[in-house]
Amino acid sequence: MKHFDAGGRGLAGSRKTEIQVEFFGKVSIDWLGKKWYFLAFSMIFSVAGVVSMGWHWQHIGSPVPLGVDFRGGTQVQVQFKQAVDVDQIRKAADAAGIRDASIVPYDEASKHEVLISLPEQTNESALDTGRQQIDNALRAQFGASFDVLNVQVVGPTVGHQLQKKAALATLYSLLGMLIYLWIRFQLIYGVAAVVACFHDTLITVGAFALTGQEMSLTVIAAILTLVGYSMNDTIVVFDRIRENITLLRKDTLTEIVNKSINQTLSRTVLTSGLTFLTVLALFLFGGEVLHGFSLALVIGIIIGTYSSIFIAAPMLVAYQQWRGKKSVPGGAASSSSSNQGRRYKAPAKA
Repeated sequence: MKHFDAGGRGLAGSRKTEIQVEFFGKVSIDWLGKKWYFLAFSMIFSVAGVVSMGWHWQHIGSPVPLGVDFRGGTQVQVQFKQAVDVDQIRKAADAAGIRDASIVPYDEASKHEVLISLPEQTNESALDTGRQQIDNALRAQFGASFDVLNVQVVGPTVGHQLQKKAALATLYSLLGMLIYLWIRFQLIYGVAAVVACFHDTLITVGAFALTGQEMSLTVIAAILTLVGYSMNDTIVVFDRIRENITLLRKDTLTEIVNKSINQTLSRTVLTSGLTFLTVLALFLFGGEVLHGFSLALVIGIIIGTYSSIFIAAPMLVAYQQWRGKKSVPGGAASSSSSNQGRRYKAPAKA
């Protein structure tokens, strides 16, 4: 929907025209009135993800299946010139003395690609030996009817270092955003936004645990991307709340937050919707190599938009209501709740 607003003519006779594109008209949805339903939704998926991560930790020693980037080992991507049964490849590996190899079809069936992975080796030199053993076993069984497309060899020391650096990168990004929002708004704004981002990360990683998808460096890059995207979406809502607190002094904070979310709803749907369509296309047509990366983005875009409305905003209101109760002797909140819109001080603009 397009709205055209033509201003009056100036001294020079020019006409100023402003064009605003909106997806929705004037909406009045009580978002915070439905917060408990969505908080229950978040709780269910968060608990399910944590339980799944605990199960993985007990069985494989990590909360999610790790890619070769993190666990170390040898991974060889092979393309055959014709369809080959996985059992044939496994028999060839067994005949060559290769034990505990993971052999799975890769990408589309028409491409005849197979991913062969060897477990982590404590001896760094054994990694390159494993790659050569795979090549020799395949040539003994299939001759020259295959091509090696990609080889990844990561030692256990490097894999553990990458795990540590990935975790630190995520924590440092959340800490940096907390400090930024503390400076730009107030500390509670930063805490609410970081809690929302942590919620997004937890559900995304939990989804990988539930579906058995491997965590790789590209997935970590996607998680850091969605953290920034979610934070940007939250800041847009918070900025409108800050403006409306100054303009709508007679409204309660709950009413102000609801109006702010409704006013930014068109922007949220348009930007998030277009971004979602892009990453969905990447997920559907990007191939197996980008599968984990695009899956994290698909989940993250949905959850990041959701958390800006149903996690960060309710947390801000809950804190102000709690602070209002503490400011009244005896904990009475009858007048505090109705007048918090008048008493609440808007954070200074950066």
